[in-house]
Order: sequence, then structure tokens, then C-alpha cells
Amino acid sequence: MPGTTDASDFSLSPGEQALVSVPSMGSPLAHLPDEAFENLLVVSAKASPAKVESLVERRGGDPEKVGVIPVTGSQVEYDGPLWTADSVDPSDLTGISIRLSTALRYVMRGGWVVFDSLNVLLMYGREDRVYRLVDSVVSNVRAKDACGAYCVVREAVTDETYSRFRDRCDVAVSVE
Repeated sequence: MPGTTDASDFSLSPGEQALVSVPSMGSPLAHLPDEAFENLLVVSAKASPAKVESLVERRGGDPEKVGVIPVTGSQVEYDGPLWTADSVDPSDLTGISIRLSTALRYVMRGGWVVFDSLNVLLMYGREDRVYRLVDSVVSNVRAKDACGAYCVVREAVTDETYSRFRDRCDVAVSVE
């Protein structure tokens, strides 16, 4: 079982996957290394594309190198430099998987895939289905030699749920 590292900022090697404990408020994007913004795909259940764009710019990144899959039950209106997929409801794990498969074509070796909130998916879907989605994504991201960060508010999930996702990742990091 991987250990947990406390870090305000963290980095990963190409192909490495991390379960990242994050505070309930705030964005995990604030803790990514600078190089993550060179080729980044965000599966975002916490922030709109406009907010992701703002966070990327605050970190000095180029929004044109970032893609977003908005996970929300609402229609998303965004006309900016980020590449965005059509929004997908958090209960539609198949839809998330399809959009992610399409978007992964643009993630290169050393690029990053970030799920900003597994907690939202767990609120709308059964744990075993969310786990299967994450398991598949981890395999696909690892096969592309890209970095993966799967964010969870630690105190909002059971120890068993946390351990199950942690076991699938190479490292566990806390940025709280």
C-alpha cells in the first residue's frame, strides 16, 4: 500500500498516478507543478471552465494548453481559450468515460489528467461503478505515460473507500 506524502505542491513522474487529499474548498490546480500546465486535462466537478481558466492564468499557464470536461447537471456556457467538452451529468459515468476517452487523445507523454473531485462522483454514483471508472482511467493514463491526480476530500469518505482508491494509485499525497 502506498504511503502518504504531505506536500503543498507535488510532482509526479511520467506515468505515475496519485490519490490527492484536498481541502473541501479551493482547487487542486493550485498545487500542481508548473509543468502540468503544458498539457493538462481537467475533469472538473468543482469549477466551471471560466474558473479553471482563471486558475490556470493565475499559475502562469497558457489556457490554450488545457482541456476541461465539465461535470455538472447544468448547461455550461463558455467561450474562451480552453478546450472544453460538452458538460456531462455527474451521475453519467459512461458519459464521463466517453468524453475522457476522446480527450485523452490530446494528452501526451508527461501530460496531466486531474479529477478535481471524486467525492462528487461518489455522491451521484455507486462506489463500485466510480471505482471501475477510476480504475480504467488510471490504466489508460498510465499507458499514455501521463500523470494522473485523483482528488478526494479525505474526511468525506470512509477509510475503506479511501483505501480502495489509494491502492490503485502509485502514491498518496495530501495538499491540505
